Amino acid sequence: MNASPNPPAATHEVVNQVPQLVGHNLYASDIALTEAVAREGAASSAAWLHERGAELGTEEMQALAEQANRVVPALVAYDRQGRRRDEVVFHPAYHTLMAYLKRHGVAAGPWAQPAPGAHVRRAALFLMYAQVEDGTLCPTTMTYASVPALRRDDALAPVWLPRIYSPDYDPRFLPASEKRGVTLGMGMTEKQGGSDVRANTTRAEHVAGRCYRIVGHKWFLSAPMCDAFLVLAKAPGGLSCFLLPRFAPDGSVNAMRIERLKDKLGDHSNASSEVEFHGAHGELVGAEGRGVATILEMGTYCRLDCALGTAGLIRDALTQALHHAQHRSAFGRHLVDAPLMRNVLADLTLESEAATALALRLARAFDAQHDEAEGVLRRVLTPAVKFWICKRGPALAAEAMEVLGGNGYVEEGPLARVYRQMPLNSIWEGSGNVMCLDVLRALARDARCVDALAVELRPARHGNALLDAYIDALLRDLERPAVDERDARTLTQRIALAVQGALLVRFAPAFVADAFCTSRLAPLAFGGGVFGALPPGVDCAAIMQRAWPPLRNGAAIAQ
Repeated sequence: MNASPNPPAATHEVVNQVPQLVGHNLYASDIALTEAVAREGAASSAAWLHERGAELGTEEMQALAEQANRVVPALVAYDRQGRRRDEVVFHPAYHTLMAYLKRHGVAAGPWAQPAPGAHVRRAALFLMYAQVEDGTLCPTTMTYASVPALRRDDALAPVWLPRIYSPDYDPRFLPASEKRGVTLGMGMTEKQGGSDVRANTTRAEHVAGRCYRIVGHKWFLSAPMCDAFLVLAKAPGGLSCFLLPRFAPDGSVNAMRIERLKDKLGDHSNASSEVEFHGAHGELVGAEGRGVATILEMGTYCRLDCALGTAGLIRDALTQALHHAQHRSAFGRHLVDAPLMRNVLADLTLESEAATALALRLARAFDAQHDEAEGVLRRVLTPAVKFWICKRGPALAAEAMEVLGGNGYVEEGPLARVYRQMPLNSIWEGSGNVMCLDVLRALARDARCVDALAVELRPARHGNALLDAYIDALLRDLERPAVDERDARTLTQRIALAVQGALLVRFAPAFVADAFCTSRLAPLAFGGGVFGALPPGVDCAAIMQRAWPPLRNGAAIAQ
């Protein structure tokens, strides 16, 4: 009898799985971003941003991001002879990504080559890059944010700024004087204080001139592989800011002991650390006793990047959800054609466009360095924008992940890393309550803040009745003598929503602006706080098609 043939090994064929989202231009595909760049003063950078968008959408960039996050940084505390080394080692992909950011001016471009729209141009690239990899943005942001303080210091500026401005990224563990380019980090928080930096106990002992010995600890020292850090310590004249280089003037490794690297929820490609200073060499930045003011200025630029980074993550989560829904079928139709799914996706799209518009408007205020009115607006708007965009991010990422179902929850997919990254920007440089209290301080200290908001909102008048009523109520409440601290979150949210609504009413199509105002500004809006509860009459198809080119170019979508 002849033996029966072996049954085929395959048990199924792979169908109805969504292809990887690669090869799209992150700039050209994002109408909300391209329009914001044009109106906020960086139209001349459109071609340059188009090139960057094409690069960032490649499979190569996604692979680098994956590698940098899979192989996390490692601490080399000692060399082979037992001497302190305190070096952090990274996967080569991390250095490739850092070089990309430095080369394209994200670390210092607006300072090195000041020009109209320079901060907006950088902001647009930052927002796009955040859709690829976020850990490398941490040291890049701190380098960018350190410049305003350093350039006012006649002793430090000529030494450090040329290397900060350099487009070269130099990862070698060497004294800064031997490197082509440098990056900077910061160390503010301590175990006992957290956001209350005035509770710091690290002390600075004067040695000579502007040199001090720094003794103490930092519970979070961000990016310990940087070439220098701005740190807070108590000097004889009060809490002061110091530049603490990785190498002492004699060429030895500075006495900054890295105790351990933090095991974080997300941000895996970036190293964060706990450190102790054992008489480390530090140089005074500014004047003694002015440390908090100096660091807070640095923090203001970091807060801008928190908002930009989260707006980028929101856009990434949205595009992944739209791409999935376009290709995935269930119950006899594409997900994108299911009315309830369409409601969810359109709502996510509104949130993304509003976040992009608000973040780029804030970036324009940073371009206007010598405009007093913009400076006043920047003071109140920066914490409000950081609070609101960063608060919306985690909920949106969770909803986008749900669009993908189980495929969204696994680490092989793109959204798990996005979801783990989302809370960081809300925590870093002041958590939600800190931002809201900062808004109250701005309003209390400078009456011009209310006027600045009124001026910003005025051009949108008569474009949407709901927005008009919302603005009227907000301005009435802002004119009260004082706001109860318990209401700070509500007030901050209202400021951010009013500015978002005004921007969309002025610049977005009516089907976008009206849907935003109806779902966000109407009485009883956000009843349960869930996405996907847009009211009848919203043109969900048009909203989605504006956000994602494949839906505009022939993909099936019900009208």
